[in-house]
Amino acid sequence: MAFRVALVGYGTGGAVFHAPLISSVPDLRLAAVVTGDPGRQQAVRSRYPDTRVLDSTDRLWESTGTYDLVVIATPNRQHVPLARAALTSGIPVVVDKPAATSADEARSLAALSAVRGLPVIPFHNRRWDGDFRTVRRLVGSGALGHVLRFESRFERWRPQPKPGWKESADPRDAGGILYDLGSHLIDQAVHLFGRPREVYAEIDVRRRDASAADDVFVALTHDDGVRTHLWMSATAAQLGPRFRVLGDRAAYTVSGMDVQEDALRRGLTPLDADWGVAPVRAYGRVGTPGADRAEPTDPGAYQDFYADVARTLRGEAPPPVTLTDAITGLEVIEAAVVAARESRVVSLR
Repeated sequence: MAFRVALVGYGTGGAVFHAPLISSVPDLRLAAVVTGDPGRQQAVRSRYPDTRVLDSTDRLWESTGTYDLVVIATPNRQHVPLARAALTSGIPVVVDKPAATSADEARSLAALSAVRGLPVIPFHNRRWDGDFRTVRRLVGSGALGHVLRFESRFERWRPQPKPGWKESADPRDAGGILYDLGSHLIDQAVHLFGRPREVYAEIDVRRRDASAADDVFVALTHDDGVRTHLWMSATAAQLGPRFRVLGDRAAYTVSGMDVQEDALRRGLTPLDADWGVAPVRAYGRVGTPGADRAEPTDPGAYQDFYADVARTLRGEAPPPVTLTDAITGLEVIEAAVVAARESRVVSLR
């Protein structure tokens, strides 16, 4: 029997990412969506006619035993209060990134999760990007040798800020590009190379009408000597490579973005043919100067996150992403803020 999932929030995160991915996993059923917006309510009814539409989360907590999982896809400041309410009601949680607006908030959530004996699983879908899966395979197989430097970018050209909480400078919103795109980049780096020991950062507000960080560089030093360089920007008129991984035997470079987000925005799902398959022209290259070759990109697989969540709910596997991972990411973000403000390297030890 499929687990009954209640999705809270039907903005871009809920509508474009979570709902289609949940619906593509046989062991999960999108049983309810919570949104108070009439237009979004109608959108849910049109695309998911068998899904209940609730106008308030109070309706969720009143229905003890009706849902097996709550997925939180709301603005960042609501993540922890809603996750705590779900745990208190006895329901496991998936929470969109960042899981909390601070490391302390995330630690308090982890403590409640432990007391209640229920998982809180951060949604870090970018671990299932095809290009990142390719990087992980190449690093893991030793094809690049010992990695010396890992470069990763999420860059965009958005010279005019868009209205909304993501552009807020209020710390309670965890807005700005460091919390938004940086959460993904930092999680990928930590997933590959472990918790860094040192953090350096440059954080700027470049656009005239912006108030939150929109151009950020973060450098991490890991225990095995790997240097991680991360760029995230809304002001990049020309884009750098998505990944450049330099090893002592070979390097891997790939440009462009994983194809899954664009496919989801076009209404496709993992149930469609050739899901997550990158075109040949988008393949990266592996090798050394004058001796490199095209490297096929592994298929992207966002649906695997939710398939793993279902296994966690059945008690068959640990969570695909842990709150410990999310806490580490938030500690790195907070260290980066200090490093940029004080123009120094910050130790995480």
